[in-house]
Parts: sequence; structure tokens; C-alpha cells
Amino acid sequence: MIDIRILRESPEIIKEALAKRAYRIDLDAILTLDTSRRQTVHEVEQLRAEQNRASEEISKLKRAKQDAASAIAAMKTVSDRIKALEERVRETEQQLRDQCLVLPNIPHESVPVGPDESANRLERSWGDVPQFDFEVRDHVEVGQRLGILDFDCAAKISGARFTLSRGAGALLERALINFMLDVHTHQHGYTEILPPFLVSSACMQGAGQLPKFAEEAFRVEGRDLWLVPTAEVPLTNIHRDEILSAEQLPLKYTAYTPSFRSEAGSYGKDTRGMLRQHQFNKVELYKFTTPEQSWDELESLVRDAETILQRLGLAYRVMTLSTGDMGFASAKTYDLEVWLPGQGRYREISSCSNCTDFQARRANMRYRRDKKPEFMHTLNGSGLAIGRTVIAILENFQRKDGSVLIPNALQTYMGGLEIIKRG
Repeated sequence: MIDIRILRESPEIIKEALAKRAYRIDLDAILTLDTSRRQTVHEVEQLRAEQNRASEEISKLKRAKQDAASAIAAMKTVSDRIKALEERVRETEQQLRDQCLVLPNIPHESVPVGPDESANRLERSWGDVPQFDFEVRDHVEVGQRLGILDFDCAAKISGARFTLSRGAGALLERALINFMLDVHTHQHGYTEILPPFLVSSACMQGAGQLPKFAEEAFRVEGRDLWLVPTAEVPLTNIHRDEILSAEQLPLKYTAYTPSFRSEAGSYGKDTRGMLRQHQFNKVELYKFTTPEQSWDELESLVRDAETILQRLGLAYRVMTLSTGDMGFASAKTYDLEVWLPGQGRYREISSCSNCTDFQARRANMRYRRDKKPEFMHTLNGSGLAIGRTVIAILENFQRKDGSVLIPNALQTYMGGLEIIKRG
């Protein structure tokens, strides 16, 4: 959520930010609500002052043993008016909050302006794209030939866009989760969290998932619970409605969770294999920082995610997303895109974002440096998406005979297995 004072005092800043994002909303209606709320609050304050004066007058009349009935009746009228206005304030504040909840974050000045991914900016690349002396297969064919990925069985169990991993395929996912968590906790200084996989609407709203992305999430019927679309949601809410000390920051958390996405509106897009699933595993990175720290912490967050790709020997590139391509809550996002030979292109495997104080305002997360509490900055990133890492390994390390080499960094986690072969 953006600071309402910016909208009130400098609406041109918000209008420019929305224009960069090609986002349309009636700001004048929001400003009208804000003006109405403040005018009503002012009227309540004036009536309270009148109520206090009347109360003093009634006390004087009673002490003088004079008739105070008319003064009491007048004060009751004022009291009734105050109650009605306070109810109007509550209603207006809720309407104002509902309107502000759908406003996206303000892009940082360094973010390239553009309508979509075509305006994304290449920052750097790492590793050599592998060359093959045979016809490259995609991960679906590789995995099915090896008997480690079974999409038909998953469809029988759950429907489309699910995967059943078997044998070395299941071991590979577990190995990647453990490898990533070990690197981030032992070498990068993150504290591991195992959060609930079901969260409340308040948690979803605090992280910026509601109300905008309700159609993308799975809700438990009859309960105020949602399946986590990403570990970012429970991690955001660890410090909801708390005030930390500046000395505690930055706080760095990492968590494994499955992620559940309905993928509403994406039918027919990336439906083959594991690229776009209703359920996938992910290791998340999350930081709580002060505003002064947050931009340096974004760069280190990206480097932490890059480390995983480098240890696995996977070629990738780092892109700064344009204003039209980055997420709703983000002020700036870097995407890590891994090379997938089966598609002959780079595909996103991690998004690392600085959300500035956007989530902190929604979830009321503050820190105290001096006397007055301030809103924290929050950052998040995938470190990495497990399913897409499996895709990258199967496609980049496939061999002519259909087997797949296991990256050296993973072999210990695979019980010493060096090659995945059929059977």
C-alpha cells in the first residue's frame, strides 16, 4: 500500500507511476474519499469540543441546583450526531482502504519504462550455453524416457498441470530443496523457517495477494484459509502488527514450501510439462530491512540466488524488469533467467524484488530507530523455483543415450548418484 500522504500532497507522483505501469484507476475518486473522511473527522472533533463545553455547563447548572434538562437534551442530540458521523468515518475509511489496496507500488527511478517484457534490460549473463552433437530433447521427453516424470498419472490423480515425480526424479527435487536451504542458511546467513502452508485472508492481503490476485489462488471452502501461492506470504506476516528495533534489522529468512497457483487466464500457455503448474516446490528468500539498507540488500539477494545457479553450472542471465512487466507489490525486480535447451531460450527461474514499504504498510510492520516508529522495507526472491531447476538440469545435462548427469554440487544430496539412467 502506498502512503496516502503522497497521494494527497503530490498526486502527480502517483499518476506518473500509474502511467509508467499502464495502470488505470480513478485517483480523483480516492482523493474525494480522503477529503470526505478528513472533513467528517474535523466535524467530529468540533462536536466533541461542543460536547465537552455542554458537559461543563450541565455540571454548573446542577451545582447551582438549576434546571439542566434542555442542556442535557441538546447534548444528547450532539452525542447522537457524533455516533452517526463516527460510523460514516469508519465506512469511508474502509472504502478508502479498499481503493488504496488495489494501487500498485511506485516503480524505482532505475526501472526501465515499457509496456511489457520487451522493455526489460539485460544486466549481465553467466556461463556458457551448452552445445550438443545430437537432437536435444525437452524435459518432458527426457523425464518420461527415464521414468522419473509421470504426467499421465498426475492427471489421473489431480487433473491437468500437475506432475508426479518418481524414483530419482523425486530424489532430485528433495536434493535441490536441501541443497538450496543449506547454502542459504550456512553460507548466506538466512534463518530457516518452516511455515504453515495455509494462511488467512489477512496474511494474503498483507503480502499484496488480495484483493488483486484472488482468482490466482486456491481457497479452502467454508474457511478463511488459502493455500500459499508462495512462501513470501507467510514470511511477510511473521512480523505483522509488530514494532522491531532498528538493531534487529536486517532480518533474513528462507523457507521451503509448495506453491499453489490456479493460473487463471493462462490456459494454453506453457501447458507442456512442468513450466506452469498448479503446484510446485520453491525455496524462498525474504528480508526485512530499514529503507537505507534495502537497495544494497536487493543486490545481495540477487547474488544469493545466483550462487545456486553457479554451483549447479547452469547458464543464466539477470534482467531488470520494466514497469509493465514487474509485479504489483514491487518497486524494482530482477529476474534470473536460466537457459533451457529444450526451448532454445532463457526462462525465468527466480524473481528478486524490493517492495520498499508497500507490504509493511499493508501488514503494519514497523521498526523503531528513535521515538517514532517507521515502516520497514521488505524484499523477496526465489532461491530457487525447484521445478524449473529440475527442468534446467534435465535439459542442460542430458546425454545422447538419454541419461542425465547430476551436477557435482548435488551428488552428495543424491546419495552419491552421478548419472540418472533408465531403470
